[in-house]
Amino acid sequence: MTTNNQPINDQEMVNLRHNINMLRSQIQAGRVDGAFLAKQVDGLVTFLERVDSERKQRKKEGRFQALYNVSRLLGSSLDLQVVLDQVMDAIIHLTGAERGFLMLRDDDGGLAVKAARNLDQKTLTSEDFKFSRTIANQVLDGGKAVLTTNAQEDPRFANQASIVGQALRSIMATPLRARGTVIGVIYVDNRMMAGLFNEDDLAALDAFATQAAVTLDNARLFSETDEQLSARVEELQRLRRLDRQLNETLDANKAMQITLEWVCRLSEASSGHLGLVEGEPPQVRAVQHYGDDGGEPPQVLDEAFPAVHDVLASGKPLTIDGNGTGSSIAIVPVLREAKKAFGVVVLKKSSAFTAEQQDLIERMVARAAVAIENARLYDAVQAADKAKSEFVGIVAHDLKVPMTSIAGYADLTLLQGGLTERQIEFLHRVKDTVKRMAVLVSDLADISRIESGHFYMNESRVRVADIVQGVRDSTMTQMQEYKHTYHEEIEPELPDMRVDYYRLIQVLTNLVSNAYKYTPDGGRITFRARRANNARIEFSVADTGIGLTKEHIAKLGTKFWRAEDDFTRSRPGTGLGFAITRSLVEQMGSQIQIESEVGRGSTFSFSIPAES
Repeated sequence: MTTNNQPINDQEMVNLRHNINMLRSQIQAGRVDGAFLAKQVDGLVTFLERVDSERKQRKKEGRFQALYNVSRLLGSSLDLQVVLDQVMDAIIHLTGAERGFLMLRDDDGGLAVKAARNLDQKTLTSEDFKFSRTIANQVLDGGKAVLTTNAQEDPRFANQASIVGQALRSIMATPLRARGTVIGVIYVDNRMMAGLFNEDDLAALDAFATQAAVTLDNARLFSETDEQLSARVEELQRLRRLDRQLNETLDANKAMQITLEWVCRLSEASSGHLGLVEGEPPQVRAVQHYGDDGGEPPQVLDEAFPAVHDVLASGKPLTIDGNGTGSSIAIVPVLREAKKAFGVVVLKKSSAFTAEQQDLIERMVARAAVAIENARLYDAVQAADKAKSEFVGIVAHDLKVPMTSIAGYADLTLLQGGLTERQIEFLHRVKDTVKRMAVLVSDLADISRIESGHFYMNESRVRVADIVQGVRDSTMTQMQEYKHTYHEEIEPELPDMRVDYYRLIQVLTNLVSNAYKYTPDGGRITFRARRANNARIEFSVADTGIGLTKEHIAKLGTKFWRAEDDFTRSRPGTGLGFAITRSLVEQMGSQIQIESEVGRGSTFSFSIPAES
């Protein structure tokens, strides 16, 4: 027999079958050799142990492969639902589960199903959402994974109605945790088989959940932030066009001042105050005053006028009639679209407010509320946009250290030796993935700096020959891998330039990189530099690649956009490179010109000022 760490081969199977046949013959003849029988039983036990070991090893390798595949899936699409369905399919395939559910915590603190798939890779309808909510809620509330090999006999769950009614047996559930908070649950089960899952399966499910939770949380935050920012900016643009008379400016204080003055005049109020809800605990602090109360105007309106609390709570206006013994008071909430008060207007008048005056006050405040809230939201949008850019920059920076560690440990593991070919292949895949992540992180960092206004050019005197050499050194190896022919057409005696050397190298390297990636193997890449006129030097990169349609050219440079054809999708890329390249060229005072024909290739060109 071979040693236990060697794979089972065909010859062993032949020998084992031959020995069993011999043993059967001895038994039939009534002449069993005890020593021979014992030896064959020992051999069979050893063989079965190795079969079991190989089965476990293959399952373990399958988990690594599935985890790697899911890692790729999580970054392969901007359609979150597609990614969730693919992740659930991978989990079901890996664990052998009959069904799987991915659930997120909703606004009420409960669970809402976001992805539900079965073993046939079909999406389950809401009518099929029949699972153990007891187990799901236990994982959500406790933040700990649950594994039961047979829920029918498990004392923790055997009496639950869902377990009995649906005849549930093998169940696993683990929390989705992001930024230290449980945001949902991944749940899989099998109603037919008991003992289907084990601790290794639960560990694999935890690994999937960790990756899925971070990606899901980031995608959700990014999507919600972008949608809210876009919606609010569009609102502000419409507001400036449609309500220009009320809002000559987006200055909230000026809008509030104009509103209060008109409301007081038209209602014949002797004085008025406009306050906003601020601080914690919340108080209504006055920001605008009109008229004279015969003393210092109040600074905290809910202290000077206790009825303000009732108005804020109900969201409805309130009028207090003086009945000839004192001033009448009108308190009107300033409401946002969700009917939640963010401020109040308080008016005082020696006589009672008429019904017409009350209606006029409410309509004026309602009209002004849109302008006031949008002016405040405009400032918030700018702050949120800045925060988003800073967040992307921080994430890009913080990812560099773990990526370096991952690559280092992969190299160290390879140096240790003693690995199978498949293990070596997995480690090389890890290294390749880290390289792609490094490019993405670098692109995200550049985008963050560009959007936040913290991107600066370090200009110096640069020779064209140095640029040409730098581009050649950066791209030649990759072009040779694609079997491309590389040509340079450099006009002699070109003047020096005043430019940021490294950023110009980055721009040209990116253009050449795109050229060789989107040109079928064996193509031709041409790099040109010539005098555009006496004051500028034009660089261009031409290829014989797949080319671009007019629609593609119009979309080129949109962050994260890539063409949908199979060839483009087969090439590595994030959809950020050209957006960064175009921004850098614009900061250099130029524009990228594109000439392209589908199936024949493309040419990208721009110019740089020559040193005067």
